[in-house]
Amino acid sequence: MTDETLKEHIDSVGLLARAICSTLDDELGKLGFSQGKVTIAAHTDAEYRLDRDPASGKNSLVGIWRNKEGDKCGELLFHADGTFFAEYDVIRVHPKKPRWFVEAVTAWGRGSTIKSEPRLLPVVG
Repeated sequence: MTDETLKEHIDSVGLLARAICSTLDDELGKLGFSQGKVTIAAHTDAEYRLDRDPASGKNSLVGIWRNKEGDKCGELLFHADGTFFAEYDVIRVHPKKPRWFVEAVTAWGRGSTIKSEPRLLPVVG
């Protein structure tokens, strides 16, 4: 795989990746987070690589977001069949429901169809 091949894959999903990031951001708004409280990174901030999908044998494009410390805080995954998955860590108490903790927001779909939801955990104690 060449750098040019990787760049072609990244460019081919650019519009969709932007739409996915926007959907994740909208999900935060639905939860009630004030603007700027949690920020979804731009798709261009991810570190990309191609990985062979063991199920299909084809390459999938994987983008990893990292925080300032270099720890993984999100992922974009684009499969060759047009399906995708994304998640971004939130790690905050729910702004409207203090008995719930928002672990992450996720998005998935195929083509231009994007679905999303938060991943919630009950606050213990």
